[in-house]
Amino acid sequence: MKSKNPPKWAIRFLSWFCRQDLSDAVSGDLLELHARRIEKLGKWKADWLFVWNVLLFLQPFALKQKVKNSNKLNFTTMLLHNLLLAYRNFKRYKSSFFINLIGLSTGLACVLLIFLWVSDALRVDRFHENKHQLYQVMEHVEQAGGIITRQTTAGPTGAALVDEMPEVLSSVTTTTKRIIDYTLSVGNNDIKAKGFYASADYFKLFSYEFIKGDKNQVLSDKKAIVISESLALRLFGTLENVIGKVVEWQHDKEYKVSGIFKNIPSYSSVQFDFVLSFKGFRDDNEWVTSWYNTAPQTYLLIKSGTDIDQFNDKIADLIRTKTDGRASHRSPFITRYSDAYLYNRYENGVQTGGRIEYVRLFSMIALFILFIACINFMNLSTARASRRIKEVGMKKVLGAPRRALVFQYLGESTFMAVLSLVFALIFVALFLPQFNIITDKQLTLDLNLDVVLFLLAIVLITGLVAGSYPALFLSGFNPNAVLRGKLTGIISRLWARKGLVVFQFTLSIILILSVWVVYKQIEFVQTKNLGYEKDNILLFGKEGLLRETEKLSTFLKETRNLRGIADASSIGHDMTGHNGGTYGVQWPGKNPDDKTEFENVSVNYGMIEMLGIKIKEGRTFSEDFGAETEKIIFNEAAIEFMGLTDPIGKVIKLWREDREIVGVVKDFHFDSFHEEVKPLFFRLRPEHTNYIMARIEEGMEQEAIDNLQQFYQIYNPGFPLNYWFLDEDYQALYAAEQRVSILSRYFAALAILISCLGLFGLAAFTAERRTREIGIRKILGSSEFGIVYLLSGDFTKMVLIAIFVALPLSYFITQRWLESFAFHIDLEWWFFVATALLALLIAWLTVGVQTVKAAKTNPVQCLKDE
Repeated sequence: MKSKNPPKWAIRFLSWFCRQDLSDAVSGDLLELHARRIEKLGKWKADWLFVWNVLLFLQPFALKQKVKNSNKLNFTTMLLHNLLLAYRNFKRYKSSFFINLIGLSTGLACVLLIFLWVSDALRVDRFHENKHQLYQVMEHVEQAGGIITRQTTAGPTGAALVDEMPEVLSSVTTTTKRIIDYTLSVGNNDIKAKGFYASADYFKLFSYEFIKGDKNQVLSDKKAIVISESLALRLFGTLENVIGKVVEWQHDKEYKVSGIFKNIPSYSSVQFDFVLSFKGFRDDNEWVTSWYNTAPQTYLLIKSGTDIDQFNDKIADLIRTKTDGRASHRSPFITRYSDAYLYNRYENGVQTGGRIEYVRLFSMIALFILFIACINFMNLSTARASRRIKEVGMKKVLGAPRRALVFQYLGESTFMAVLSLVFALIFVALFLPQFNIITDKQLTLDLNLDVVLFLLAIVLITGLVAGSYPALFLSGFNPNAVLRGKLTGIISRLWARKGLVVFQFTLSIILILSVWVVYKQIEFVQTKNLGYEKDNILLFGKEGLLRETEKLSTFLKETRNLRGIADASSIGHDMTGHNGGTYGVQWPGKNPDDKTEFENVSVNYGMIEMLGIKIKEGRTFSEDFGAETEKIIFNEAAIEFMGLTDPIGKVIKLWREDREIVGVVKDFHFDSFHEEVKPLFFRLRPEHTNYIMARIEEGMEQEAIDNLQQFYQIYNPGFPLNYWFLDEDYQALYAAEQRVSILSRYFAALAILISCLGLFGLAAFTAERRTREIGIRKILGSSEFGIVYLLSGDFTKMVLIAIFVALPLSYFITQRWLESFAFHIDLEWWFFVATALLALLIAWLTVGVQTVKAAKTNPVQCLKDE
C-alpha cells in the first residue's frame, strides 16, 4: 500500500527555515490539506501542491531569526557549568582526585625531564650552518676478526678528495681525536688549556661564533693561535687589544693571537679552548703526510644534492690506489657529521646504533610512565562511574546529547592534566639541578616556543588519552537502564579495567627487570679483574724537561722517594682504549694479506710491574739484562693469534727489524668491555712514552699529592701539574651506561609508585563497593583472612598475568642490550623469579592496606551504612 504522507524532505525543509512558533501550526494545516487533496486529486498532484505551499511560505516573516552571541553564551555557560561539576566531583572524591593529581603530575614531570634530556642529545652538533653538507671521513679496516670502523684517517685524505672529487667543495684536517691539556703562558701566567690543530678552513666549515678576528683567515698563518673568550680572560684579563699579542706554548714556541671565539656551547661534541694551525703540526710530524699512518681526522663540505652512497662507492678504493695496493684493507667512507654523535657504533662495518639507542630508550620510558599515569585516571574514573550514573541518566532524559557528555568528561580530564602540569613544572624546577648532576648536563627549563608547544601538546594528549575511555564509557549509558537500575551490562565491562591494570604492571615489571640487569652489568664491569691494578694510580702528561729521557729518569727516581709514593714509571698508553696500533708485525707463517693491527704500547722500566700485569711466560724488561730495546713482550691474545708455541726466545719482525720475545703477559682489558681483548705488544721506549704514572700508598693520598706537586713545581718550573686518576678514566668508559643505570632506577621507582597509586585507589574503591557483601560474609562466619583473600584475589590474578607477559619481553630486551658488551653477565633464572616475587609483594602491600582495613570493619556498621 502506498504511503499517504507528503515528501519527508519537504517537511524537514519547512522545519529548518520556519520559526518555531509557526512551524507546528503551519505543518499541521498543510498535512490536513494534503490529506483532502489525495482523495480529490490523487497522491502525485497532492505531493506537488504540498511542496508548492511550502515554498510559498518561504517569506521573511516566517524565517528563523539568529540570536547574536547565543552560541558563545551557551558555550561559556556550558564550560563554566562543567568546571563547576568537575570541582564538585574532585571535592567529593578527594582520594581519587589526589591519586590522579600525584600520578599525573609525577608522570608529566618525568616526561618533561626526559624531553629536556632528549632535546639536548638531539641538538648536539646540529647548530652548524653547513650541517646538511658537512661530512666526516671514516675508515672501515679489515681485520682477521672482522671489520672495525675508525674515525682516524690519513693526513693527505682531505686535500686529495678536494683535488679529485668534484662533489667535495672544501676539506679540513684536524687532530680533534685527541684534545689534551697544554701549558700556555703570558708572562708569568702559566695555565692549562685544551687545544688541537686544524687546517685553514676549520672555522669556515664549523660555525663557532667569533668575537674578534676574521674566521676565514684566522688559521692561515702557521704561527697563529685562535683562543676562546674564557681563555682570553684567563691569559690577558681582558678581550680588548688581544689580537696580535703573543702566547707561549709549552714554553717552547710562540704564537700570535689571530682571533677570539665565543665559548664552545655545551651541545658541541668537541670542547676546546684554542686551535693551532695544522701547518705547524705537519712541519713537526712528517709522518702525517703518509697514506699509511692514520691519526688525523678529516671533514668535508659536500655539494648539495650529492648521492652519498654513490660517492662512498667512488672513494672506497682511495687508500688502495694511493698505496699501490699495499694498504688495501682500509676503505674510506663519509657520514654526516651531525649524525656521528648519536650513531657512533659500528659492528663489522655496519652502523648498528650508538647513543641514539639511549635516546629511544628514555623516550620509551617517558611514554611508559605517561601511559601508566593515564591508566590510573582511566581506571579510577570508570570505577567511580557507578556514582555518576544517575547524573548521566538525568542529563540524557532532559535532552543532553552524547557529545555534550563526552565534552564534559574530556574537559574534566584536560583540567586535571593542566593542574597536574602546574605541579609538574614545580617538581622539574626543584629537581632539575640534581638531574643535571646525574646526567652531567647543563639543562635549563626555558619556556621557549618548542617547550611551550611540547607542553601544550602533552597536556592535550594526556587529557584526551586519560579521559577518552571514561568519557565514552559514561556517555554511552542507556538512560532507561540507568533510571531503572539495570546496569548489568555496564558492570560486566570490568574486563577493560583489568586489562589496563595488567598493561600497567607489565610495563612496571619490564622496567624493574631491565634496571636490575643494567645495574648488575655495570657492577660487573666495575668490579671484574681487568688484569691490571687501576686503583690508587695517578697519571699526568709528560711535558717540559720530562720530554728528555735523562731528565725523565732522574724525575722518576726522585718521585719514588717521595713520602706516600710507592712507585712511578712512564707509558705511552692511557690504558682506556685504542691509543695506536700497527700491522707491521711479521712472524713465520703469517698470511701476507692479513692486516690485523696489534696495539703498540711503549713503556719504561718497571711499568708492567707497577700496573700489576701478570707474567704468563718469560720476564719483563729489566736493566739487569743490558740493552732491551730489541726485545718485545706480547699478550696472550697476540701469541694465540700468531699461533706461536713456546714463544720465549723466538724472533719476530717489527717494522722489518728483528725483535726477540722475552715475555708473555696474561690478557688484560686495555679497552672497554664492549670490545674483545686484542693482540698487544710492549716495547721498551722511554722516549716514546706520553704519560707518567705513580702508585700512591693507600691512606696517604693527599700527602702524596701535595709532595708530588711541590716536587714537580721545583723540578719542572712553568708547567702546572694537571693530574687525574686511572680508575676515573676507566669509569669514564662507561659514563653513558652509568647514567642510564642511575636514571633508569629513578624512573622505574616512579613508574612503580604511580602503578601502586592506581592499584591503591582501585582497591579502596573495590572495598567500598563491596561493603555490604563484607558485612554479610562476616556475619555468616567468614574470617578476616578470608575477606582479605577474597578482595585481593582479583588483583593477584592481574599481576600474575602481567608477570607472564612481561618476563619474556624483559628477557628479549635485556639480552639484546647485553649483547653490545663482549664481556657481560649471564641472565640468571633467579633474576626473573625475584622480579616476579617483588612485583607480587608490591601489589600485595599496596592492596593489603585497604583489604585489611575493610576486613576489620564492624559488620553491623557495614550494613548500617548501606
